[in-house]
Amino acid sequence: MTEKPLPHLPRILALAAKPLPLTPLTVMLTLLTRQLMQRHPGLQRRLGDHAQRRFLLDLTDMPFLLVLEPGGARPRVTAHSRRRLPRHDVRITGLTAAFLGMVHGSLDGDALFFSRDLVVEGDTGAAVALRNAIDDAELDLSAELAIIAKPLAPLLAHLLPATERITGLALHRMDRPEGAAL
Repeated sequence: MTEKPLPHLPRILALAAKPLPLTPLTVMLTLLTRQLMQRHPGLQRRLGDHAQRRFLLDLTDMPFLLVLEPGGARPRVTAHSRRRLPRHDVRITGLTAAFLGMVHGSLDGDALFFSRDLVVEGDTGAAVALRNAIDDAELDLSAELAIIAKPLAPLLAHLLPATERITGLALHRMDRPEGAAL
């Protein structure tokens, strides 16, 4: 385990996400993924041959599964029902807080894997490559989302700190001053 228990996604948010239609969620996540890959080309380079793998992200406190396909000219993330496991090469299972903490650098990815806060099944080499690529890219998903949803960026900037305080989730890079350029 990490030093203190990881927060679960608040039940109210998980319940609110349950009826979300998966197709619009897939479109939004794919748009975000393509922007990430375009703005951080080192991600695909760092993944190497593992970029062609299908990564199942089983965020256990979410009502759906995500499949990341980072390779090629059209990377994507697809959302899937939990009723049937989608095809994948590697499965990474854990709380949303663990995954977001790793992405945003507030939690050590190696420690999350060794403590089994994030569990890998399948192609572990691909999982390590993904963790290394994410680490090197120093991603900030909130900043990337603000670029996509430019008209909503001021609202997002206003809601982000309160949402982080309430949920305990790392929704942006903690090692970057607020308002710092990417």
